[in-house]
Amino acid sequence: MQTLLLVKAIIVLALLAIVASLGVALWRLVRDRGDSERTVKALTFRIGLSIALFVLLVLGMLAGVVVPHGVVP
Repeated sequence: MQTLLLVKAIIVLALLAIVASLGVALWRLVRDRGDSERTVKALTFRIGLSIALFVLLVLGMLAGVVVPHGVVP
């Protein structure tokens, strides 16, 4: 039960980090008016977080820690 709660917390934190990174990219785009590469770096970081979350979810499903509901293979 403890592992399930930890996995859920990690997933929620990763999703919040992705949304926060998207907000930072928007802020930098508006603030810098597209004159710097900071927006691109923030969006690249967001993509990296999204890929890492996806890989962790797939590994969790393969390990049996994350169980998909309603998915019929």
